[in-house]
Amino acid sequence: MENVISFPKQKSLLEEYEQFLSNKSNKTVDAYLRSIWQFTSWLSERPGSGGLFMPEQLTTTAMEMYLEELEANEYSINYRNRVKSAVSSFARWLIEKGLLQQNPTQGVEIPPQPLLAPRELSQDQRYVLRTLVEQREESFRGKAMFALGYWAGCRVSDVSWLMKNDVHVGPKVGWLRVGFKNNKAREIDLKNQARRPLFDFLEKGKRKKNSHYIFTSERAVRLTEAGIHHWFRGLKKKATIDQWKLIKDITFHDLRHDFAHRAREAGWTMEEIAYYLGHITKKGTPAIETTARYTQVSRKQIKEKLNLIKG
Repeated sequence: MENVISFPKQKSLLEEYEQFLSNKSNKTVDAYLRSIWQFTSWLSERPGSGGLFMPEQLTTTAMEMYLEELEANEYSINYRNRVKSAVSSFARWLIEKGLLQQNPTQGVEIPPQPLLAPRELSQDQRYVLRTLVEQREESFRGKAMFALGYWAGCRVSDVSWLMKNDVHVGPKVGWLRVGFKNNKAREIDLKNQARRPLFDFLEKGKRKKNSHYIFTSERAVRLTEAGIHHWFRGLKKKATIDQWKLIKDITFHDLRHDFAHRAREAGWTMEEIAYYLGHITKKGTPAIETTARYTQVSRKQIKEKLNLIKG
């Protein structure tokens, strides 16, 4: 008979697994448990599960289809790789307990992020996104998050982990200290288009006042990266059919890529873009190669400049 685990048992099993992870950092444990809970809950909703978690259903097919669903919902490659690592660890533990025969993550591959052609938005795509935010985004929080991505090139992690002590905005001036990723903090000034929505959110928006973080959610003191991706998908769903065709595959991170292209077109040097985006080497120097990937020349740009060549 299959090992059927009810909801209370599922919770108890994860609590036991948490003890197995005691040698890892609190941040890793929290990420692993969240990923496993979401995955096992997803498994319990598959046909034949009857709303119960069954370790035998933790198969390679289930792993592949879950990762495909995450990709379809625009979760990043890094996020999917973290989910795969968490499931692999959980599977090894289940095998040791005799509840599973083999690790379902073996042989499952997540294609690496293509290095070519980072996203540069068209004028129509920019128009649609900015219009959606202006006309259909009702929350001050959403407008502020979009502004930091589009007008300041912030990473999702920059926005998610932004703290009150690192935000210095007023009616006329504004700058931030950002850089949660790899502990590469940097101080950046904000255009009015980024400063104003952030200031409005701090003055009028709904957030947990006792949180050290700027962007909070109803359930937590910090809005997670996954929460920001979820919000951005919700924003795009407010589009009309014609608008949706233009923006359906755009991600929040694409706003950062597009900012780099617009900065380059505005005359910024590669070093300036590298500093502003936080592309810094371990030695503290601008990581020009990374920035070059963000701003690489397209065929369209070259075509437009061919006629400028004189004989």
